[in-house]
Amino acid sequence: MTEEEYVSPMHGMNDEEKKEYIIGQAMSIIMNAGDARNFAAEARDLLAEGKYDEAEEKIKEAEKVQTEAHVVQTEMIQGDVRGGEETLPYNVLFAHAQDTLMTIQVEINLTKSMIKMARDFEARLSAK
Repeated sequence: MTEEEYVSPMHGMNDEEKKEYIIGQAMSIIMNAGDARNFAAEARDLLAEGKYDEAEEKIKEAEKVQTEAHVVQTEMIQGDVRGGEETLPYNVLFAHAQDTLMTIQVEINLTKSMIKMARDFEARLSAK
């Protein structure tokens, strides 16, 4: 899609409609991030049981929904950078959504590291 073909999702919205749109996007980020957190927690539970393959599958699910949240955030930020009718006023819920997403990204990365460490540790034990 070229710049000329692009139409802002906020095109033609009044201020109240823009506010509702931003809230909806923030909630989408929060909900997907929450789902990702749940999958990451399930992965850690599976890891504790020594079920590494299943834990890795849960992390893949976490990454998938986290990516969906990240796409929404990126689209909103790109719109703000474009300016004009896409300029975002400060919205505490959107700020919270970004914080939540960032926290979940860290949880996923740490869980992935935990899985790798557990596999490596088990391999070292088996080698003795």
